[in-house]
Amino acid sequence: MAGQPSGSPDSRRIEILQTANDVIAESGLRTSLQQIAEAAGILAGSLYHHFESKEAILVELIRRYHAALDLVGEQALRGLDSPDPRPIEEQIVGLGRAIARCAVAHRAALQMSFYEGPSSDPELIELTKQRPAGIQSAMLQLLRAGRCSGSIRPEMDLPTLADRICQSMLHVGLDVIRHKGSSDQVAGLLCRIHLHGLASHELTDAQLDRSAAFATADEVVKSWSENAEPAGSDKAAHVRAVARSEFGRRGYEMTTIRDIASAAGMGTGTVYRIIGSKDELLMSIMLAFGHKVGGGWSAVLGTDSTPLEKLDALSWLNINALDQFPDEFRIQLAWMRQSPPDVADPGWSFSTRVRQMKTMLSEGIRSGEIRVDSPNADLLARGVIGVQWIPENILRELGSDRALTHSRDTVIRGVAVRD
Repeated sequence: MAGQPSGSPDSRRIEILQTANDVIAESGLRTSLQQIAEAAGILAGSLYHHFESKEAILVELIRRYHAALDLVGEQALRGLDSPDPRPIEEQIVGLGRAIARCAVAHRAALQMSFYEGPSSDPELIELTKQRPAGIQSAMLQLLRAGRCSGSIRPEMDLPTLADRICQSMLHVGLDVIRHKGSSDQVAGLLCRIHLHGLASHELTDAQLDRSAAFATADEVVKSWSENAEPAGSDKAAHVRAVARSEFGRRGYEMTTIRDIASAAGMGTGTVYRIIGSKDELLMSIMLAFGHKVGGGWSAVLGTDSTPLEKLDALSWLNINALDQFPDEFRIQLAWMRQSPPDVADPGWSFSTRVRQMKTMLSEGIRSGEIRVDSPNADLLARGVIGVQWIPENILRELGSDRALTHSRDTVIRGVAVRD
């Protein structure tokens, strides 16, 4: 930092924070102070001269993240006060790329913002719940300008759309979505999907509702409700139910068997005897979840439907998976967000879904049903999988049926007025 001599306390503190960001981004929130100190090339005892605890580092990282996001929003809002010759779409993509670059630069704080972790620090708890209001306000103003100019469809719910686009841009900070693409490239692709959709022609809700793929997805969703594990006095079922809730709330790495036992009202030894290790417990939960969702994907992909109809039906599966299995969903996303793309996950095989999506998209592009400008098939598949999942807060606000319409608008049809 300008004005700070090399080796000064302030510059050393910034170096430690940058190191902590990198290490946590690679290893997840389980990263210890010892690991951070080793990566920074100092003794653990010396680290305490700058930060009194790991939570103090986390607080500072997430403060810097929110400050950086606020700056992006402020700069975008200032730009709206002066005439900008660029089309609104270019301005939306420009803001999206700025948000994505910020997310990549602050990957550790981004991870913390995705789920509630255990903490006794009230400031950290509040910071992790803080929504990025500045960037959402700027995106909303751009969308309103687009509607006024006739480039954004007039029936769109703009506050929800602004939230959705901003969350998509933040997800570019996740390695599993970005993978080997640049943040600008991925953000541009996701923005174009939201704005223009994947469909080369107009598709109505009624047309999509009548597809064989959608009927199959709906049957799968109904079977989930009918075959739900009954809540009874069985101790193993009780422990699994409690563990799902704790893993979903805290994240797998941050949850201990002691936490599960306490929440279940049992002794730690009793829980070990019932379910074995924590890894075995997680695997049993996630294999059941992966079997349900993966089986639904296979059923939809096996129908005699067009690629777009299948894509729409998969969105309906995703919406209901989040609605019916919120804890498993959070566990799976926490796993994906904290793991490198080539690490096997405990249930829903992301690599398998990417291969299936690439095949389906390629078929649609060849037939002319899908229009998209992406030279990288793997990147496109990851991007489409990413935008297919409706954020949990938006699903709760809209409900399942309206969330499906929102998904169709932002994935299939696009929110921009078609030429």
